[in-house]
Amino acid sequence: MKNVELIGTRREAKGSSGAKIVRRNKQVPCVLYGGNGIVHFSVDEPALNKIIHSPLAHRVELDIEGEKHTAIVQDKQFQPVTDAVIHCDFMEVQPGKDISLGLVVRLKGQSAGVRKGGKLNQSIRKLQVRGKAESMPDLIELDVTTLDVGKSIHVGDIKLPGVIVLGKPGDVVASVKMAKKEAEVATATATAAAPAAAPAAPAAAEKAAPAKK
Repeated sequence: MKNVELIGTRREAKGSSGAKIVRRNKQVPCVLYGGNGIVHFSVDEPALNKIIHSPLAHRVELDIEGEKHTAIVQDKQFQPVTDAVIHCDFMEVQPGKDISLGLVVRLKGQSAGVRKGGKLNQSIRKLQVRGKAESMPDLIELDVTTLDVGKSIHVGDIKLPGVIVLGKPGDVVASVKMAKKEAEVATATATAAAPAAAPAAPAAAEKAAPAKK
């Protein structure tokens, strides 16, 4: 994960009324937990947006009035109409301890199946992982160049050094399927090329009658 710096200001006014005052000043109320105690603070909205709206995971170096904390974004809340972030929770990263977070899944390359007329489908776009902060990548990037028609990448296929990918191993992350029209053409072609069925044997009733004496 990349490091990003964020400057915060301690806030004494808590609750909904205190949060409203903070937001009027173009600040976002935040909470830091997981360390020696809970810290209530606020940060500039534009600075926080660069982290919140990025597809990459970040290790945040918080400077709260001179106190330094290393943390990750654990949860955030958005205004349902404007989509503006209205609250953010940070979890302090403790040296040597595992952290859990969601990483974006990004596919790269043109698959062999797509070159044959197939369609690439991505079923999972974010996966939960667990590991040390220093081992965490920015995101999960999967190379689909060799993925052929009828083939899939499952959760259990993803290997990240020092990081455990959570979820059901059999869940499909990405797959290539033949497009509907191409599949219909392939079926019709196979049917036309199939050999004609051999004529049925004559029924017993149709056998020649015995010769007359």
